[in-house]
Amino acid sequence: MTGKSAFTEEEWRAVLEAPPLAGMIVLTAEHGGSIRETFALAKAYAEAQRQQGQSELLDEIVSIKPQFERKRYDTPEKLHHDGLQRLRDAAAALEAKATPEEVESYRGFVLGLARRVAEAHKESGQQVSPAEQSALDEIAATLGS
Repeated sequence: MTGKSAFTEEEWRAVLEAPPLAGMIVLTAEHGGSIRETFALAKAYAEAQRQQGQSELLDEIVSIKPQFERKRYDTPEKLHHDGLQRLRDAAAALEAKATPEEVESYRGFVLGLARRVAEAHKESGQQVSPAEQSALDEIAATLGS
């Protein structure tokens, strides 16, 4: 199992921040629904905690409250740009240090969380708006999915 001790402090922070950042990138892609979408993000963590045992690395990640430094992202544009870079950092650290199965579990968790956020509130009658889908596609590409 690959755990926190395999990563530098900065790498581990990126690994922990990437899932909520992915959710926030999707959340800020459209206006409206932020309460539902924030709740969907928290619910994704709660469900992952209940499904422990599939990936020890993922178990360790979801056992920690979702966190990221909001002060670093003072505009939606900065959140989007810098958040995608943070996702790249996390993906690179995982690719270098985790097993392929752990990397895939992590990617699945992050993408699933982001999709849940997108689907939490309909925009213009659509379950996932074009802007949210674009954000999801960028997140998937960034994570190498």
